[in-house]
Amino acid sequence: MSMNCCPTESAIDELETAETVAIEISARLCTNCEGQSRPVSRKTVLLMLKPHLLKEAMTGTYSFCSTRDCPVVYFEERGVHRFTTDDVRVRVGVKATEDPIPLCYCFGFEESHIRDEISRTGATNVPQRISALIREGLCACEARNPAGVCCLGEVNKAAKRFLGLDASTRWDYQSSAPEQRR
Repeated sequence: MSMNCCPTESAIDELETAETVAIEISARLCTNCEGQSRPVSRKTVLLMLKPHLLKEAMTGTYSFCSTRDCPVVYFEERGVHRFTTDDVRVRVGVKATEDPIPLCYCFGFEESHIRDEISRTGATNVPQRISALIREGLCACEARNPAGVCCLGEVNKAAKRFLGLDASTRWDYQSSAPEQRR
């Protein structure tokens, strides 16, 4: 029996609403930046940390800080342990500001894949391709995504942003840089 940690495309809106409520209920403030965070399993933390740090994370309850400018990735909720972007084995997409910016850790999609596809065709089917793979039970988000949750929400946000559905930002495909709309 395969375990599927990700919802199908039809359940994304419902999931995003449920995630927002869950985050608001269980949100912890980052011990470094005081930004919002979300609980993450110790298994995810252990899978992400560099080997020499594993012993430090064997106990405790951890949260994931998603604030872009904060170097802390994981912090112990009732303890002293904090782990930064330098302590994890993978690039943390929500904290990255330069390519490659990972979006989907299970299947290797980055922001550049979506930008390039939109630049070439005017659209992207990356979210649909990931959804098809999820429906086949091939995701492993808890083990591969530093946030320990399905990546499809971040993929959809990036696709909307690059398609210009975010009114405050558009993508300049010639220079590959975001520009603020005036």
